[in-house]
Amino acid sequence: MRRIRATVCLAAAVFGAVAFGPTNNSRGDEPPVPRFNRDVLPVLSDLCFRCHGPDEAERTSGLRLDTRDGLFSRGEGGPIIVPGDSGASELWRRISTDDADLRMPPPDFERPLTDAQRLMIRRWIEAGAEWQPHWAFVAPERLAFPSSIHNEVAENPIDRFVDSRIVEAGLKPSGMADRAVRLRRVTLDLTGLPPTLDELDAFVADDSPDAYERAVDRLLASPVYGERMAAPWLDAARYADTSGYQNDGPRDMWRWRDWVIEALNAGMPFDRFTVEQLAGDMLPGASLDQRIATGFHRNTMLN
Repeated sequence: MRRIRATVCLAAAVFGAVAFGPTNNSRGDEPPVPRFNRDVLPVLSDLCFRCHGPDEAERTSGLRLDTRDGLFSRGEGGPIIVPGDSGASELWRRISTDDADLRMPPPDFERPLTDAQRLMIRRWIEAGAEWQPHWAFVAPERLAFPSSIHNEVAENPIDRFVDSRIVEAGLKPSGMADRAVRLRRVTLDLTGLPPTLDELDAFVADDSPDAYERAVDRLLASPVYGERMAAPWLDAARYADTSGYQNDGPRDMWRWRDWVIEALNAGMPFDRFTVEQLAGDMLPGASLDQRIATGFHRNTMLN
């Protein structure tokens, strides 16, 4: 299992090494093809699943739009979706009709589809209506690195992926950031703090080929790294030192907070990071630290 910090290093490489940004070149007029998981599914989930979703008690007909079989089934008026042909697709006809008796969602639904949402669904159908399973059930693939047109700013494989998207959008990358800017970016990324003047002076004066890599290693070894990386996780878990509600009494959640910081500083694999917080006390021979990790479950408001 790759360590959590590996993702952070890749992100820092992208944003620290190259100042990719739009120039005055105009973008292509053609918008990107809608993707099912990113564009279509959120609309269906928000506006259609109440009556055509997984909850059998709420479902108002036999039609389900939350499954592939349902979405590509045949309804009373014909196929729900015909890939490449919105006109033959019952879904498009029902969301675009002016007939109040046939329109979906119904006219009395509190949030109708917007014109932009209708157009997006139509474009998805016309582009082939490609279904995508939930990302959690898709095995990761090792992608081939695209060739970089702007080799002068593509210092690592991640830059090449960024460069390919920039070229696809009809843009050009900005020039290489200077050394002081690069150190400032990666230091802010990994610690949340700017570099000191001494650190800046030392890095700018260091012309060795691995100066940047050594700077990153130094930042990853800093205890501040764990504090910076812990912040989004603590926010997502609703960490607080008080219980909330009216009484808002104090509680000793700092032990769990410190466990998260120490786990990130130690490069704990993410599967272990997850298991110990969910069920650390149930592991064979659970240690005190593993029991402390389950404080994750106590990040709730109490009255």
